[in-house]
Amino acid sequence: NVAIKNLVDFGLSSIAFGLIGFTIAFGASWNGVLGVSPPSLESPRELTFFLFQLMFCGTATTIVSGAVAERMRFSGYLVVASLISLVIYPVSTHWAWGGAFDGTSTGWLSQSGFVDFAGSTVVHVVGGTTALVACVIIGPRKGRFEGRWTGNTHNVPLAMVGVLLLWVGWYGFNGGSTLALNDTVPRVMVNTTMSAVGGMLAALTLSWILAGRPIVGDVMNGTLAGLVAVTAGCHAVDLPGAVCIGAIGGLLATLATRALEKLRIDDAIGAFPVHAVAGVWGTIAVAVFGNPLLLGTGLGPASQLIVQLKGIAACGLWAAFAGWGLIRLAGFLVPLRVSAEEEEIGLNVAEHCAHTELDDLLGQMEEHRATGDFSIPLRTESESEVGQVAAQYNRVLERIVAQQNLLVTSYMDIEAQNTQLQEMQSTLRLQIDDLECFNRTAVERELRMSELKDEINELLVSDGG
Repeated sequence: NVAIKNLVDFGLSSIAFGLIGFTIAFGASWNGVLGVSPPSLESPRELTFFLFQLMFCGTATTIVSGAVAERMRFSGYLVVASLISLVIYPVSTHWAWGGAFDGTSTGWLSQSGFVDFAGSTVVHVVGGTTALVACVIIGPRKGRFEGRWTGNTHNVPLAMVGVLLLWVGWYGFNGGSTLALNDTVPRVMVNTTMSAVGGMLAALTLSWILAGRPIVGDVMNGTLAGLVAVTAGCHAVDLPGAVCIGAIGGLLATLATRALEKLRIDDAIGAFPVHAVAGVWGTIAVAVFGNPLLLGTGLGPASQLIVQLKGIAACGLWAAFAGWGLIRLAGFLVPLRVSAEEEEIGLNVAEHCAHTELDDLLGQMEEHRATGDFSIPLRTESESEVGQVAAQYNRVLERIVAQQNLLVTSYMDIEAQNTQLQEMQSTLRLQIDDLECFNRTAVERELRMSELKDEINELLVSDGG
């Protein structure tokens, strides 16, 4: 369900951003607030810039999908993704990056000296804040904050592969933001790497301290938080600064994850801590660790910090309020949350009828458990691991069925013997009744004989001997 959301929302965001959003973000500016006329897309450079920005829009949009996983209706999510691509992301992009299409600064934030090199705020704070709003509106997963939550089972190694792929992709994300293959690219690549390492190790250490063991999810999210944090200033910080930025980002994301749990806000993958919280820190870190000469804004550290905070506040509040209104609007158009029954069986099956071998295996095993009928073996595909499990289960079934048959045979034998015993008992009862009747007759006969003897004796006495 999440995989198809990520695929389809990129398709929708490409259409929405390509037709309307790109104009709002990079068109001729109206008072630094909105782009109002579509830019030309004819030269190779213009087309390349458009494609590059399309990836950024897709990234901001898809952040929401993981946060609301396992309970948001597919159709509702598509509406929300379209609105993010049409309205929320393009507007904040124009504020910070307006004019980048032709090398000028037309957005009101960029004109004030706001620096967000590759989108810590424009992409990640906006996407993460919108994800948080969606989580609050839709509510937590069933049972998430009731009793002892063990979580749903996911493929952790596959998630780890996703983190590694994101890490590699970040080199294009940050390195490509130079918009040229120049001397800045190596610095960007190295800083991106070292910040991810800092976030990873900091999250590993903190989770070990807090939980008494290394928590895999914290380590993965700490790595991503390091990548998010350095994105704003990767072109203007040195190597130690990149490590510090990533480490603090990893720590903040780990703490924010636990804060959301205490607030009973169910962010399934930690989208808000990783993207919004780390993004806020990374944007602030531009003023703390950034080299003023490389930043090129002409502002001192204090002034730069004020501008950075202004940009965070503007984009964050815009994403929060616009996200709240548009997601509420989407809720009137289509249902946003699946039913309790659909959530229970899982969105893979409920929304897409997407069964897997494992789903089928578990379903058949559940049918065996519910009915107690083990006579029908499971369907197997010997080439797969699930098929091998099913085959072994069938061998267990054969033993169970054999034992059942033996028990049935023994039961039938016992029933037959019980019937024979009941018949013998009935015959014996009749014989006992006959014997008792015979005994009564014999007693009566003896009594009569005794009476006759007495009568004879009396007659003999009366006759004189």
